[in-house]
Amino acid sequence: MRCIVSIRTSRAVLGVFLSLILWPGGVWAETIRLKNGRSIYADRVREVDGRVEYEVGENTFAIPKSSVERIEAGGSAPVTSSPSAAPEMPLPEPKGTVKHAEAMTARIVKDGHVDLDALAEAEQGDPEMAAAAFYIAGRFEQAHGNPDKARQYLQRAMTLAPSNPVILEQFVAVLVEMHRYQEALAYAQQATRLAPNSADAHSLLGYVFFNSEKTKQAIAEFRRSLELRADAGVQALLERAEREASAEAGFGEQASGHFTMRYEGGQAAPALRRAIIDTLEAHYNDLVREFGIAPRQNIVVSLYTGQAFFDVTQAPAWSGAEYDGKLRIPVEGLDSVTGELSRVLKHELAHAFIAQLTRNRCPMWLNEGIAQAVEPQSTARHGPALARMFARNAQLPLNALEGSFTSLDGRAAAVAYAESLAAVEYIVHTYGMSDIVRLLQRIGEGASTESAMRSVIHSGYQSFEGEVGDYLKKTYGE
Repeated sequence: MRCIVSIRTSRAVLGVFLSLILWPGGVWAETIRLKNGRSIYADRVREVDGRVEYEVGENTFAIPKSSVERIEAGGSAPVTSSPSAAPEMPLPEPKGTVKHAEAMTARIVKDGHVDLDALAEAEQGDPEMAAAAFYIAGRFEQAHGNPDKARQYLQRAMTLAPSNPVILEQFVAVLVEMHRYQEALAYAQQATRLAPNSADAHSLLGYVFFNSEKTKQAIAEFRRSLELRADAGVQALLERAEREASAEAGFGEQASGHFTMRYEGGQAAPALRRAIIDTLEAHYNDLVREFGIAPRQNIVVSLYTGQAFFDVTQAPAWSGAEYDGKLRIPVEGLDSVTGELSRVLKHELAHAFIAQLTRNRCPMWLNEGIAQAVEPQSTARHGPALARMFARNAQLPLNALEGSFTSLDGRAAAVAYAESLAAVEYIVHTYGMSDIVRLLQRIGEGASTESAMRSVIHSGYQSFEGEVGDYLKKTYGE
């Protein structure tokens, strides 16, 4: 998951809010009507490769064509628009299938759950059929946010069919989803031995290598996978790994109880490195108390010069730090941990805890709202402006902020972050931090964001945004 926060000062944010609130609405060239009832107003709209791209001023955004109901000429609207997520770099999904799987599906999955009696019956029969049954059960539980059960079912399937590379590949995918990279490595290597011409096996091994700080090996596996089968997702992973290998050539490394730090010696003096590690360890302990969990393995922290950070992450110009499974922090010009850097470190570290609780499924507005709240930040400074924006219904719809903020320009990103903080602040103020954790857990179990919201705070998106607006109005008197 790619999560970004700006390190730069927030003094200009109030001016951004005011300009958005006071900017009069205009007539737009085209209106995009979304299937969820929302509308996007744009200067120009075009369809490209399954996406709808639209322009607002000098900025270009994109959303999946599948989310669009229709496109109309003309229309009037507030200045805000609904940007979509930037492309993420997901785990390569195994594309193979197991013999008898299709035939066994109807027997094993009934009424939206795994039929344990049918599974036990299948286990007493032909081993190949039984392996397919447990494979189906594992795939079902993985798809429904239950990786622990998926792991158990797939492990049993592997016992029944130890030489089946597709089952092994799926098992590796589940371990990776659980961030159990060290355990996944041996199985991923076994999969490539069983199926040396499987693009899936090599891409999964590359992914495990990449997340185990074995970047050179990851590059070799991604390249081998692409030789066997073209895949845009694997190509993106290869390019990311190559950028990282280039930028981090010659980096040093040091470790602490919970972190592995990689750094360019000339840009990160020993005293600064020690101070960053000490700060991270203190924040780690705070977040364990806040979230009630601890990440399963050491968290990698990479310290960059300013340009190297952008070379590796390809982040937008307004960004200043990133968590994408690793903490990536630019430190050019710093010789100590300032209060601002400490807040950024805690913000980015919070993303690691959120990723584990939600199994990388957290919507971005909730992810960024929580990370800001634990820094801690408050909406107090910009509360009145936010209240006026919600009162005019000029906010960016939260359901349009479930994906990455990386496609937003600086102004829209500032609004997205502010709304995210206001939404989380309202939940904490009204229900408590414990319900934030429950919300994350429900999402991690496979529930949609809206379903999780309804089960925990008893509000869907539409009513929730109204509640946030009422909270801002009551709190800031607008």
